Amino acid sequence: MKRIFMRKIKNERGQSLVEMAVSLVFLLLLLSGAVEFGIAFFQFIELRDAAQEGALFGSINPNVLAPIETRARGASNRPINLSDNTTVGVVVTARDKTTNAPISLASACEGDGLTVTLTYSHKIFMPFIPRVLGRTFIPLTASVTDTILSPLC
Repeated sequence: MKRIFMRKIKNERGQSLVEMAVSLVFLLLLLSGAVEFGIAFFQFIELRDAAQEGALFGSINPNVLAPIETRARGASNRPINLSDNTTVGVVVTARDKTTNAPISLASACEGDGLTVTLTYSHKIFMPFIPRVLGRTFIPLTASVTDTILSPLC
């Protein structure tokens, strides 16, 4: 039996190492992007759940803004501290059931819509992703609309 051995050409010795280094850069970029996206998505879910909590509470007690906002901010404190007024914004609006026009919370009644919107800017922590995106924050917004159940009109 004849054995055939392939000899490496002298200038191809480091080719595998260079290919691995180039590939590793792209794989790490994809992995870090997936991690960053996962964390931002987890924060968005927290915002959505807090907005749902505020909208649910507001559907029964729609006439005063402070308790609705307090209920939404008290829904969670991790991974985002929702009680921090400087980083998390809460907006509560009401809309008329027939015209869909904005109305004041004091005049909202059964059948009208109540929307709770929370906003937060996710700070990107991976050092090279802001260079790719061109910004250091990802704006997150979660909005939930519920139908007001009481008081009767």
